[in-house]
Amino acid sequence: MIRNYLGFPRGISGMRLATRARSQATRFGTRFFSGWEVERLVPGTDGEPHEVHTEAGCLQARAVVVATGVAYRRLGVESLEALSGRGVHYGAAMSAAREMVDRDVVVVGGGNSAGQAAVHLARFARSVTIMVRREDLRPTMSAYLITEIEANPRITVQGHTHVVDGGADETGDLAWIDTESTVEDGAAPERRAVQGLFLLLGAEPNCDWLPESVRRDPKGFVLTGRDVPREDWRGDLPPEGLETSVPGVFCAGDVRSGSMKRVASATGEGAGVVSLIHEHLARVGAAR
Repeated sequence: MIRNYLGFPRGISGMRLATRARSQATRFGTRFFSGWEVERLVPGTDGEPHEVHTEAGCLQARAVVVATGVAYRRLGVESLEALSGRGVHYGAAMSAAREMVDRDVVVVGGGNSAGQAAVHLARFARSVTIMVRREDLRPTMSAYLITEIEANPRITVQGHTHVVDGGADETGDLAWIDTESTVEDGAAPERRAVQGLFLLLGAEPNCDWLPESVRRDPKGFVLTGRDVPREDWRGDLPPEGLETSVPGVFCAGDVRSGSMKRVASATGEGAGVVSLIHEHLARVGAAR
């Protein structure tokens, strides 16, 4: 359930929102090619259109928007996957924080996003436990966040631990999890009462199909605007805010480096990129 999208106070599922968006786009004349997995993008040169190669054929376009989103790493525990949205949340799930008042919460992950989520959750939850496979947070989290976490009496860090199972109460919501040590072979699982499990295990942008000329950050997310290396700027000007290092190739949403990883901001970028495309097409037309 998406609970922080404008206009849906009770939330809306991703499937329903996507279906509505597709229906709306179709009314505006959008053509959909469902099931055509993109294999590679060949940037156009000397004013020629870009080529998007798929398993079903090749499409040519003077502007391309990369909006493929990301795949969040999953925990892989079947019993907990079944409770997604019922106490188990992937990502920061800030909208669910207020539901954690006087509850015991576990955050799995050792990156900055996990630390920020834990600090925010501690404003509402009775207790917040950060679980990591490593000994502590120092190898993966910024020092300022570690200091803030250590100073918060509601937050504890449990190292050398991973989640192996979980279950629901009679209402169907998360009630408990089982954890195991990553260093003690044969140790019995430990069960604890938990009403909120927030999984921040990182995300995969899956951008291997893009050419090297579309610059990406060390984690594989697409660079845009001033984040594009200066050697890829056109003269003294950087690309537009949502334009990549290749003229006419734009990027919006979670796959873009530095994006907020929120549905509302992703759709906002999708709307904002339209004016940039019109400007690009006008320049291309004037140059021909």
